[in-house]
Amino acid sequence: MRYQFMYKRWWKIIGMILLLYVFVAGFLVPLRPGILEVSEGTLVAGQPYNVDITTYNAHLNIPTKQLSAYIKIDSAHVTKVPYVSVTDRNSVNIKGVLPTDIPTKDGYASTTLILLDEEEGYLIYPPGFFITPADDTSVNVTQTSTATWNDQIQLYSGDWKFQFPFVGILYETVRNTFFHVAIWMAMFILLVVSLIYSIKYLRGSDLMHDAVAASFTHVAVGLGMLGMITGSVWAKATWGTYWTDDVKLNMSAVAMMIYLAYTILRASMEDGDKRAKVSAAYNVFAFVAMIPLIFIIPRMTETDSLHPGNGGNPALGGEDLDSTLRLIFYPAIIGYTLLGVWLSSLLFRLRRLEILKINKE
Repeated sequence: MRYQFMYKRWWKIIGMILLLYVFVAGFLVPLRPGILEVSEGTLVAGQPYNVDITTYNAHLNIPTKQLSAYIKIDSAHVTKVPYVSVTDRNSVNIKGVLPTDIPTKDGYASTTLILLDEEEGYLIYPPGFFITPADDTSVNVTQTSTATWNDQIQLYSGDWKFQFPFVGILYETVRNTFFHVAIWMAMFILLVVSLIYSIKYLRGSDLMHDAVAASFTHVAVGLGMLGMITGSVWAKATWGTYWTDDVKLNMSAVAMMIYLAYTILRASMEDGDKRAKVSAAYNVFAFVAMIPLIFIIPRMTETDSLHPGNGGNPALGGEDLDSTLRLIFYPAIIGYTLLGVWLSSLLFRLRRLEILKINKE
């Protein structure tokens, strides 16, 4: 009676519905517009600027579009670009003259470029421009700029839309969040269940507990391998290669090899009790080893990981994992977890029949 839950259907149906929703919404929801690059990265205080901006998925050439642009140092220092001209659907040109003064102690400033589309909202380019004083260049100030820094400009953010955020570096591959990241999350959940049942076996020597632990571990390893594959595809799209010397990537591979050794260890033993005892002890060791490999060692190295949240790359929080992503990301974790539990229950039922057969004999 303890394992009757595995035979129920309702949670399996929920899992399939969630995964269907994840796949359909994950591929069909459009990406928000954003800024890819600018033609000039450094501007001079008090001097005219003429910059071409390349956007993504913006559709700027629609006649009803109303665009404005701003150069922002901080919330108290924003200047509006006086001239904004659309070149084509994803290109725009801005012209103007920067304020003569730079409101910083050393006279230099890093800024954020903001395009404001009244239909789409903000298009933000965090690298923006680096502003230098005029006397640090070969260009002489020929006129006094009338532009000023203003803290009274109200920037309209636009209405919330069901669109994925435009995240630098990731772009359209942000959709892999629902597959690579969610699959790994589901893998961790299954490994926790496996750990619990391995500990239960070590305390009570019930072979059914060992069967549950082994079933969940084997499915978790399968999800881990699938996570490695989707991660490699993602790496190729964002980093330009399927594999790098990234510390977190390598430590994850080591963790997977430790769990692969678990499956080999079980297959090498014929005695059921001995296999169960050794496997349970090894499973506890594997889980304990995985924690520092994935969560501690990558943070102790001097080299930043290329993974999100490290080295200036986008992370799964704040503006990156926004409301739209959460509406699909969390159901994806639940869906993959339920799928993993379903597959684990099928393996357990096979092992349970084997155990019952041996007991009868």
